[in-house]
Amino acid sequence: MTTPQSGPAGRATILHADLDAFYASVEQRDDPRLRARPVAVGGGVILAASYEAKRRGVRTAMGGRQARGLCPDLIVVPPRFDAYVEASEAVFAIFRDTTPQVQGVSIDEAFLDVRGLRRVDPTPPVDLGARLRARVRDEVGLSITVGVARTPFLAKVASRVAKPDGLLLVPPDDEAAFLHPLPVETLWGVGETTATKLRAFGLRTAGDVADLPEGVLRAVLGPATGSHLHAVVHGRTPERVVTDRARGSVGAQRALGRGPHSPDAVRAALLGLVDRVCRRLRAGRRTARTVVLRLRFADFSRATRSRSLAFGTASSDELRAAALTLLDSARELVAERGITLVGVALTGLGSDAVVQPALPLDRSHEDLDRTTDDLAQRFGSRALTRASLLVVGDGFAAPLLPDPPPDT
Repeated sequence: MTTPQSGPAGRATILHADLDAFYASVEQRDDPRLRARPVAVGGGVILAASYEAKRRGVRTAMGGRQARGLCPDLIVVPPRFDAYVEASEAVFAIFRDTTPQVQGVSIDEAFLDVRGLRRVDPTPPVDLGARLRARVRDEVGLSITVGVARTPFLAKVASRVAKPDGLLLVPPDDEAAFLHPLPVETLWGVGETTATKLRAFGLRTAGDVADLPEGVLRAVLGPATGSHLHAVVHGRTPERVVTDRARGSVGAQRALGRGPHSPDAVRAALLGLVDRVCRRLRAGRRTARTVVLRLRFADFSRATRSRSLAFGTASSDELRAAALTLLDSARELVAERGITLVGVALTGLGSDAVVQPALPLDRSHEDLDRTTDDLAQRFGSRALTRASLLVVGDGFAAPLLPDPPPDT
């Protein structure tokens, strides 16, 4: 655990709070037999791993067989999403009791802006972070890591460095000293592809990247990524958290394994995903104009297809038809490369307060959507399912943060 010096933090007033190995930690909290043992949540695919399992090489999205090969004494438990949602809600209640300025990132992490609290509470932000960690541990029974910095980006990186169960302050006058020795993979937003490109040019740390002119980075990584990374390593990232931004898309994806998979099985998996995201769309009182299909192949390459509609809609029938058309357009690619993951996203979101109906004005599909949504809400999402999914299953639906109400 990293223990920073308490005291005035200047402009370091952004906290990034991130629960440690969330799903696995909830399982260990609720079952004493799992504590201090390597635990994974999932089945065919690992959804989460405890730190005991991570130290043995087990990682999220890894196949269950590979995980057991690395860790023969791994304990795999099925997910209990209701328990994770309950724990998340309890933790977010503590966040909001700390400050009203909370930006949820996912079900297990958030940014907190505490700069406005100094008028009513002179407690230094780093001590607020320590207090928050103690409350989560005592009231919810989970460990959480907190990074404190001037910007959300630096706070996020600080919490990554401090994990697990840590607290780390990045003083504004020491930002470069903190950031520049870190490996490029530690930087928020630098994925495996970008890191591989940087390492190919001998750039291993954030400091290596900071020594390059912006134009060189733009040439190596592309204009958008290059400019963003140049700003990141020089500390020029936004200082405010965003608490009122509506979700820009609604999506879901499903790992299929290495296969082979029949066209009917892939089609069934896609239809299940469309049903899932359409329920979320309607629950958020939104419509969508664009359907995006995402595919991953056996050679780890990816492909994306999209189709825009004339008007926004929340109709499962219309969005399903668009998704199937996109899948059909990629049929030859799927057959050639072998598919391992399918995903769908709905973008171009708007409020359902004003919807342009299409002629003829047939409301039968709208009534069907309403009925299936009511059944899912009353009896659970698995109470009614597609017959085609009885064979392939409908996969896992990880819990998400609730959508804020749309602007009307």
